[in-house]
Amino acid sequence: MKNIIEELQWRGLVHDIMPGTEEQLLKEMTTTYIGFDPTSDSLHIGSLVPIILLVHLENFGHKPIALVGGATGMIGDPSGKSDERNLLDEATLNHNVEGIKNVLARFLDFNSSASNAPILVNNYDWMKQLSFINFARDVGKRITVNYMMAKDSVKKRLSGEGEGMSFTEFTYQLIQGYDFYHLHKEYNCLLQMGGSDQWGNITTGTELVRRMNAEGAKAYAMTCPLITKADGSKFGKSEGGNIWLDPAQTSAYKFYQFWLNTSDEDAKSYIRIFTLLNQEAIVALEQEQIAAPHLRAIQKALANDITIRVHGEEALQTAIKTSEFLFGNGSLAF
Repeated sequence: MKNIIEELQWRGLVHDIMPGTEEQLLKEMTTTYIGFDPTSDSLHIGSLVPIILLVHLENFGHKPIALVGGATGMIGDPSGKSDERNLLDEATLNHNVEGIKNVLARFLDFNSSASNAPILVNNYDWMKQLSFINFARDVGKRITVNYMMAKDSVKKRLSGEGEGMSFTEFTYQLIQGYDFYHLHKEYNCLLQMGGSDQWGNITTGTELVRRMNAEGAKAYAMTCPLITKADGSKFGKSEGGNIWLDPAQTSAYKFYQFWLNTSDEDAKSYIRIFTLLNQEAIVALEQEQIAAPHLRAIQKALANDITIRVHGEEALQTAIKTSEFLFGNGSLAF
């Protein structure tokens, strides 16, 4: 197997990694999953990082699983949140789950016949069959409260100024951990990836896999950084709000312009993080940018690559023509 960790490190996509993960990925095709929270009926560009991770996994010969959290979405992930989320009703969740599936299908071919073809799952399909008593006995028994209390997502909520954390949210890490156990059992899934704010939930999953299986069961974890702009501000929003991956919610023109207007400093990191251009092509673009920064070669390549992936070739060409008509050369839309 080619070394995907080296590639991801070069792209700035590795934050934390459990010992043994790189060796496992070098040894054999490894089934890996990432979860997506259905808090909306689309994903925004902040979710591009985990999506791109799944695409890299497939391209390097590994088997990606995209999990949509129909069950965990009913509870709400407390990670990185200062207050409890409003619970969504089942009809809204089902609508959101379908929207997210449609977005993911733009990047991953779930109908492929390849041996490492991507898989799409919804954790509601197995969580709905669990009774509270069985969950408490089979899952809750394996992880101590002390272990759960030590997680940053819990400590920050308990030490904050808000109302603390409900039992519902406190159990979130066990339910997400059970997902890992289920996928390990059903698909031999050995690795979970996610954003750096998910490290606590992911490592709880690795513990459950080990404790709920025979001795010697393997489970690994890796997280990627949460993306910010060079000035430290939040990535993924414009003055008009979120930039969505659903073409019905963010037009191809607005989407294209968002990437085209990226600062030079941000563009240098985004071209590695968000595109699938190879290292040679990216280095060539970096050199071109140094030689003629006014031509904004990186921004144009960045905008082209991501827009065509989300909106398609025809929409990209329309966005380019509109930009050129409005701004002359398409690179001055500030």
